[in-house]
Amino acid sequence: MENQLKILYISSEVAPFAKTGGLADVAGSFPKYIKDAGHDIRILVPKYKSISERKWVLRDVIRLREIEVPFGKEIVKINVKSAFLPGSKVQVYFVSHPHYFGREGFYIDPQTNQDYPDNGERFAFFSKSAFEILKTLHWQPDIIHCNDWQTALIPYFLKYHFKNDPFFENTKTLLTLHNLAFQGIFEKKVLSAIGIALDEFKENSPLEFWGKVNFLKAGILTADFLSTVSKTYAKEIQQSEEYGFGLQDYLKKRKSKLVGITNGVDYGDWDPEKDKYIPVNYSLSNLKAKLENKKALLQQVNLPFDENIPVIGMVARLTEQKGIDLLCDSLDDLLALDIQLVILGLGETKYQQQLAKAMEKHSSKMSVDFSFDEKLAHLIEAGSDLYLMPSKFEPCGLNQIYSLKYGTIPIVRATGGLADTVVDYSEKTKRGTGFMFHEYSSAQLIDAVNRAIAVYKDKKIWKKMVQKAMKQDFSWQKVLPNYLKLYERML
Repeated sequence: MENQLKILYISSEVAPFAKTGGLADVAGSFPKYIKDAGHDIRILVPKYKSISERKWVLRDVIRLREIEVPFGKEIVKINVKSAFLPGSKVQVYFVSHPHYFGREGFYIDPQTNQDYPDNGERFAFFSKSAFEILKTLHWQPDIIHCNDWQTALIPYFLKYHFKNDPFFENTKTLLTLHNLAFQGIFEKKVLSAIGIALDEFKENSPLEFWGKVNFLKAGILTADFLSTVSKTYAKEIQQSEEYGFGLQDYLKKRKSKLVGITNGVDYGDWDPEKDKYIPVNYSLSNLKAKLENKKALLQQVNLPFDENIPVIGMVARLTEQKGIDLLCDSLDDLLALDIQLVILGLGETKYQQQLAKAMEKHSSKMSVDFSFDEKLAHLIEAGSDLYLMPSKFEPCGLNQIYSLKYGTIPIVRATGGLADTVVDYSEKTKRGTGFMFHEYSSAQLIDAVNRAIAVYKDKKIWKKMVQKAMKQDFSWQKVLPNYLKLYERML
């Protein structure tokens, strides 16, 4: 692309400043590669209480002080601070407003463990502030790249509230759908708080969804283009309620403007050759050192080491989406096999209780750590032989991609990005980069694990499989041309 593009990338979380999941990883890495390709990309994110101004060198921007944002029936003032995305020249703007963002959690109140009741208002305000910030900067983006429900009102505001504003007449919007399970659904009373007239809320209008307000639906119907984070997920979300969560018909309606692009990864943090969290670095040419990490992992989780017993690792949110219900149903059969199981994650109480009970019963074969521990997450990737992702749905998934890089063979359910990034091992050709099962059932999960164990025992084939996995490349460099093509198409 010859012309330099101006892109505002807007996300409710950006690593390393604020992270709850994969969206933050994407938002904290993808823009660097757009910048390196010669485009002017800038990021907008809320200034949450937990973001340290000192640590990340946030600076005041004189002309971005006391910006007036018309919101509801009021004019609300904000200050915007600025920093660079670490290791890059990508400028990040932080929207500072103590009432909306000066809280302990991003979306969930740690006191109640429930969503903040004013989340609709908070993220509508974040979206509305983007327009006033851009005008104050006198910076007219060609594209505003939005992510998930938290920023999905931007296309709606642009189409209906700023349509006569000459400043934005050439600005297009792209909405990336990272997970359809979260849509930003609120009671109708949110409209007056966020400055949307009731007559914009009619049956079948972009905002209306079964009598409630749905931010994501509004974005899906008003964005110029839509993208999602894998080709298979783009198909799945149009096909059924199971994946589309009630929005499948609207997505089907917009299928000519919907593109599936598998997320890339930044191997800077996830590479066994230079991973600072693991005891022994290793590479394709030095695979023996992987065994040292297996020893270290088992020692840390108090399980006996046996080179010939495969360790299955798992780092996940303990929720139904990640297939934890299926895992819990399969545990007795799974642990009857000649394996060891190491799990790291936090999540729903019922699953934590089931896993804790199973660990008591199978203390010599299973370890579960109910926390989020970055160092242990890396050690599980490096020290396991196999990596389990039995997801009910998985828009893209990053851990299976990291696992391939670490020569830790993934066992996955064939859904979303898992189906797009793992090649099922074929008994006939003796080729593949992982093991896949289709039906969401214990029988199929156990069958996939049995297939994996059988191949693991054949050291010659296993070594070839590990080498093939480690050669896979899902870096942003490879993904970038797809996004640049989409940006070009939009303009």
